[in-house]
Amino acid sequence: MSQKVFIFDTTLRDGEQVPGCKLNAKEKLALAVRLEELGVDILEAGFPVSSPGDFESVNQIAKTLKNTVVCGLSRAVQNDIEVAAAALKPAKRFRIHTGIGTSDLHIKHKFNSTREEIIERAISAVKLARNFTDDVEFYAEDAGRTDNEYLARVIEAVVKAGATTLNIPDTTGYCLPYQYQAKMEYLVNNVPNIDKAI
Repeated sequence: MSQKVFIFDTTLRDGEQVPGCKLNAKEKLALAVRLEELGVDILEAGFPVSSPGDFESVNQIAKTLKNTVVCGLSRAVQNDIEVAAAALKPAKRFRIHTGIGTSDLHIKHKFNSTREEIIERAISAVKLARNFTDDVEFYAEDAGRTDNEYLARVIEAVVKAGATTLNIPDTTGYCLPYQYQAKMEYLVNNVPNIDKAI
């Protein structure tokens, strides 16, 4: 059985977080065009709510690319998602990438929240993003340090809410490769609707 591999490039968003690396809108657009020429399937163009400059860059890339899906990052915050949708609106095809921290450390110290409240925020974010596009990616920030049973509950809930792609990042580099593999296997074997998303 053959499977399609999708290339998701985040050079213009995550890659730009390298110390000393700051691209202007013209440079980002030129790089985006070249990445499309290379055949990148999905290009995460930026984090539109982070600054007017990033909004403009994402918007220009959305207006320019013809074949690549243009993606914008957002937190599980209504304004983030709405701003991302506005920046991406001119694109032929676009994706909103939204998510929230799921580790107990993030839940307690970053959000001063509970596991159940985080699941509700994740569901609400995905549902809101689906109002703008049928291509919604969900990230579970700090998944490497997230309890597997809880992570499976989050993933099941966001897929049910409409997430079409799942991002399970080991944000802090916590897991050794075999531990990360075990986490992926756990999700595949314990999330009943995981086959409904990439």
